[in-house]
Amino acid sequence: MFGECHAHALMNSVNYRAAVELHKEKVNESAVRKCLEAYKEAGVSFVRDGGDPYGVSELAAKLAPEYGIDYRTPIFAIHKNGHYGSIVGRGFADIKEFHQRVKEAKESGADFIKIMTTGLLDFNNHGRVTGTPLEAEEVKEMVHIAHEEGFAVMSHTNGVYGTRAAIEAGVDSLEHGNYMDEETLSMLADSDTVWVPTLVTVRNLLGCGRYDDEVLRPIIVQAENLVRLAFAKKVKVAPGSDAGAYMVPHGKGICQEYEAFCQILGDRPEVREWLQGGECEIRERFRRK
Repeated sequence: MFGECHAHALMNSVNYRAAVELHKEKVNESAVRKCLEAYKEAGVSFVRDGGDPYGVSELAAKLAPEYGIDYRTPIFAIHKNGHYGSIVGRGFADIKEFHQRVKEAKESGADFIKIMTTGLLDFNNHGRVTGTPLEAEEVKEMVHIAHEEGFAVMSHTNGVYGTRAAIEAGVDSLEHGNYMDEETLSMLADSDTVWVPTLVTVRNLLGCGRYDDEVLRPIIVQAENLVRLAFAKKVKVAPGSDAGAYMVPHGKGICQEYEAFCQILGDRPEVREWLQGGECEIRERFRRK
């Protein structure tokens, strides 16, 4: 089975607020163990978490060896104050404070650094991303600082401007990457950045009633087209489901993500090899040096 290259032990795939309440005062060890058990039952032995502000992923990483799981975490994600990201980490006001956050992550035992450079998909405006993306120069400096401290960088990023800025800055993995265009994919193909599309975060919403299916379908179709182009251009791609997000269960999420790739590209040996290659890149880079 593939490893899960993007998960959040904090989240329960049902109700984010309830999950936060469960861990807000003190990390709920029973819930963390249930999460790890789900991965063990699914045959998943590698998990890369996207971080949280409550110490959930930190505990998951400490307990994971009991379940035969190699669990990597940034401890918390880092976002700029006033921009998207507080649900998974800590904020910074300026680049000096960003550097301080990186040092805090290092002191806490982080395996890598996760940054938030844009918002989310805007389901009310197809093709748009919520909020304002960070300036390219700022992203470049953030990545430089993290690399200088010896860390690989995982970047939550969407939209053409945001993805190009992240790729040019040299992020080690690009998470989500919704609404990229062909030119951006060509940039990805020429870079060392690994793309983790997290396809099922939208695909699993079809028919659930949370959003109109007619709003979701164009997003899904565009993502499928990007995956086909990425495969053709030999972009480095790794499977990650954003497990814990709404309708994306821990353990099952990565199985669904692989099925999505198979539906788009066919269940072929070359597709599996392509995804395994991307996962190997993630495993190799996103470890504490």
